[in-house]
Amino acid sequence: MNVRVVKLGGNELERPDWLAACGRALMAVGHVVVVHGGGRAVTALSQRLGLLAEKRAGVRVTTPEIAEVVEMVLAGPINRTVVGALRQAGLDAVGLSGVDGGLLTAEQLPGGFGHVGRITGVRAALLHSLLLSGLTPVIAPMAPGGGADGGLPLNVNADDAAAATAGALQAAELLFVSDVPGVVVKGVPQPSLPVGELDTLIELGIAANGMAAKLRAAAAALEAGARAVRIGDLRLLSDPTAGTRILATTPQPA
Repeated sequence: MNVRVVKLGGNELERPDWLAACGRALMAVGHVVVVHGGGRAVTALSQRLGLLAEKRAGVRVTTPEIAEVVEMVLAGPINRTVVGALRQAGLDAVGLSGVDGGLLTAEQLPGGFGHVGRITGVRAALLHSLLLSGLTPVIAPMAPGGGADGGLPLNVNADDAAAATAGALQAAELLFVSDVPGVVVKGVPQPSLPVGELDTLIELGIAANGMAAKLRAAAAALEAGARAVRIGDLRLLSDPTAGTRILATTPQPA
């Protein structure tokens, strides 16, 4: 099955017009699995509740209270909003969290980050069965936690969840869709970048914060078996040359 994985940027999910355009564009993509973020909404609700929204090295420190907020926001209104927009556009979208059906499995990230997970597995057969039924899975990035805390889920980075999903599905393409035209170097969007140059861009600060996370995830996806990765804006969904293509060291089979 020719599958594409599309990760939708968290900051754009609050724009109904952007989501509507995304839904229309996804109609022409074929078999697709959508993974969404939502970090801004998690931070906003945390602050409203008087909880400390702390990040270290770009990772959200996830206390039990923040883990509850992550579950409430990502598997609740954010997932519902994305699913609603895609269904309005004509896609038969179904919302899932990584906890549902054991879709994602993860181990706790070391270093004192709390309920933060590093993905160790993706139940690809579940996604294949949904796709074969004509459904479009929309995944909220979290994984089962377990333990003595009532089973609070692990907070999983959405870029990493998309990369792991693309690798498990041997996806034809992983698309990181947000509001940027691609990876920008010295003011110029790059049409392509070799995997071997990504660490240098991150170390020099040319790619920072969210873009650095996308580049790391892109490399991981290619290593895990995704056949292509591009980073850019909505044009990725309609133009095969749009955005920045990340080139594997060893070309992936067509």
